[in-house]
Amino acid sequence: MTRPTRQRDHDRQRVGDEDAEEDEIDVEAIEDVDELDPEDFDPEDLTRTADGELIHEETGMIIEDEQIDPGPEWRAFNHSERQEKSRAGAPTTKTMHDKGLTTTNDWKDKDAYGRSISSKKRSQMHRLRKWQERIRTKDAGERNLQFALSEIDRLASALGVPRSVREVASVIYRRALNEDLIRGRSIEGVSTAALYAACRKEGIPRSLEEISEVSRVDRKEIGRTYRYISQELGLEMRPVDPKKYVPRFSSELELSEEVQSKANEIIETTAEQGLLSGKSPTGYAAAAIYAASLLCNEKKTQREVADVAQVTEVTIRNRYQEQIEAMGIHS
Repeated sequence: MTRPTRQRDHDRQRVGDEDAEEDEIDVEAIEDVDELDPEDFDPEDLTRTADGELIHEETGMIIEDEQIDPGPEWRAFNHSERQEKSRAGAPTTKTMHDKGLTTTNDWKDKDAYGRSISSKKRSQMHRLRKWQERIRTKDAGERNLQFALSEIDRLASALGVPRSVREVASVIYRRALNEDLIRGRSIEGVSTAALYAACRKEGIPRSLEEISEVSRVDRKEIGRTYRYISQELGLEMRPVDPKKYVPRFSSELELSEEVQSKANEIIETTAEQGLLSGKSPTGYAAAAIYAASLLCNEKKTQREVADVAQVTEVTIRNRYQEQIEAMGIHS
């Protein structure tokens, strides 16, 4: 049974009017969205889609639509797949004169399958390695930098300092080279001074005596060069805290945590009274360790402590007397 024609026309007209009203509402909503400020949105109402678009769910407004994906174009589901598909090399580093961007030729005379190559190819590879080393340093400045950074790496390995200290030392040396502070001074001296400065900046102090032992330069030249480059480069160096030496010296002397805690207490108390001013931090720490070992019944001789701290017994005796008098302890 069909409805009358007049009723059908009336229903069609009513549906058309509703669609027109919806269209008008959509237009108004669009106009309202244009007037909205993305900075006024609550971050919790924003959603990041799989395509990288950032949208506001309530209004449907797209906040960001040009999202750059810095990741690789391939997918990997485990570490071995990631290693096989990765085409990126090691990150750049200041510890190499070319920042690690140039290529190197392997010293092994083998092909990609591990088989030995012929004598003719071996001779060719030898010539390629030789020229590769030559073209890596294009001028005297780069040769200077190459030698200096290798010297810093050698010293850092001998002292057992972390990678971060080597990076800072390399940056300091590069700045000194750019400021032409190397002229008239030995490369070894400036390299050692840069490493000493880096140790102090990173809070891993090493005394001048320790550094001069592994360096090819004497202590006086290291100190003189350090003062010069720190002044010229404007390096802000705070005085070394003697407490930073306590764990290392105590470990070498095989002392307990109780002795370390007591030594730190002695340093803090006496430093507040102004005894630390003008004193060597290594000698001050050594005297505090010696005093703490006596107080905690783990006696160490002045000679043993002096050998570890690389100071004289006279220094330990003088600092020790000052510290126990400041602490109000009778020897």
